[in-house]
Formats: sequence, C-alpha cells, structure tokens
Amino acid sequence: MDCIRIRNLEVFGHHGVYKEENKLGQKFVVCADVFVDIRPAGLNDELKLSVHYGDLCNFMNDFMRTNTYYLIEAAAEQMARALLLRFERVSSIKLTIKKPWAPIGLPLEEVSVQIERGWHDAYIGMGSNMGDKKDFISEAVKRMGHDDDIRICEESSLITTKAYGKTDQPDFLNGVAHIKTLYTPNELLVCMNELETLAGRERKEHWGPRTLDLDILFYDDLVLDSKDLTIPHYDIKNRDFVLKPLCEIAPWLRHPLTGKTVRQMLDELEA
Repeated sequence: MDCIRIRNLEVFGHHGVYKEENKLGQKFVVCADVFVDIRPAGLNDELKLSVHYGDLCNFMNDFMRTNTYYLIEAAAEQMARALLLRFERVSSIKLTIKKPWAPIGLPLEEVSVQIERGWHDAYIGMGSNMGDKKDFISEAVKRMGHDDDIRICEESSLITTKAYGKTDQPDFLNGVAHIKTLYTPNELLVCMNELETLAGRERKEHWGPRTLDLDILFYDDLVLDSKDLTIPHYDIKNRDFVLKPLCEIAPWLRHPLTGKTVRQMLDELEA
C-alpha cells in the first residue's frame, strides 16, 4: 500500500500523569505513516485524489492541543481513530508519539509509543426467525451504520431458509453484510452481542428461536480460535443459508484455511 510519511512533527500538548504536565504542557513529537492509494493522484496530478499532508499535520497539531490525556498511549489511540474517521481515503496508519521531556528523573533522549490502526473488512451473517424478522435485521444494519467505527459496504438480499441444527422451529430470514470496521474481532463480537440484546434476544436454548442472530463470518484473512470466538466461522462450509447470500456479494472471497472461494464452497455443498 502507498504511504505518506510525516516525520518529527513538533506539537504542544497537556498530556501526562502529573498535574504540572496537564497544567503547563510540554513538547511532543509525532511521526505518521499514512497508508492511502495515491496512484489516482499520481496519474492525474490532482490533490483531491490523495490526502493533503498539510491537512494531516494541522489535524494532528490541533488534536494534541485541544485534548488532554494522562497517557500518551491514550493520545496515540484516540488520535489514530480520529484520523481514520476524518480522512476517508486513509485505510490504515502507523502512528508514533514521542515524549522528549518525560519526567522520570533520569537522563534519556525520549519515551515513545507506536501503534498501527486501520479499517478491517468483515462479513456478518444475519438471521431471525421470530416476530418481524425483516425489521429485526434491518434495524441491526441501521444501528451498525450509525456506529462511527463501522461502515456498511454492501448487503445481500434476504432469503428464507429452514432452521439448521434444531429443525422444529419457524423458518429463518437470512442475509449477509460486508462492513469495514475499526473494531478488533473481540470488540466487534461485543458490538454484535449488544445489537442482539437490543433486539430482545434471549439465550435460553442452544440453536433455539431468536429475534436476531449476528455471526462474524470473516475478518480480513484472520484465523482465530479462542474461547469466545472462532474466525472464520467454524461451520460455514455446511451452511447454505450463509453461503448463498455471501456468494451474492462476495463469490470470490477465499477461506484463509482451505483456500476455497465462497462460490466453490457453495457448489460443493449443493452437489
């Protein structure tokens, strides 16, 4: 990915755990690697197709001046998020904040923190088989769209399918949404669980009827297996109610473990 590099931008801020630091302030030094596709700007020689480095510098300067944090870790985290939300062309950023006058009572050149943050591609399986199924799913997508840390890229159409696993229950309405998100996988899981709760979901019975079911199917090309979360979804290859709507919007998407595309998995399942 192309990169705009900003080195050693000197800014003033009131960040630190001591009252004197918050009151008097001090100098900080910021470095940023801003990842953005600059080929269109390079081919057309038009600034509007890139990101103005002057705007980036002024934004970081203003951010450090107008906010106060005890930790430079917090300053870096919040500024990276603010930059990603403000500049839509930026896909990710590597941000370093240096504190040259860190009050530790020992001689040192500087203390610094460095983080990398960016937008991630995720695919969310959506289902409902209670009440107004379409409304539950539509409301969930709307709430995702109102979350600053989520951008809705594309939605599949909704299909009606028989219940899977526990079959003696009403038919499901199912679909898939492609999103970009600043959330980590576990943060995204918490967000999806909160949306299910807002829809009135009660977890009384495994695979039982539910007002809303939201599953993280894919998250970039991440492979994750933890106590609370498995990515890619562990049973995706056997679920036509997931593969059909997913194939509608991303037939080319490859499973990071098997290397098979969504189209291939669906064809194998239907065969």
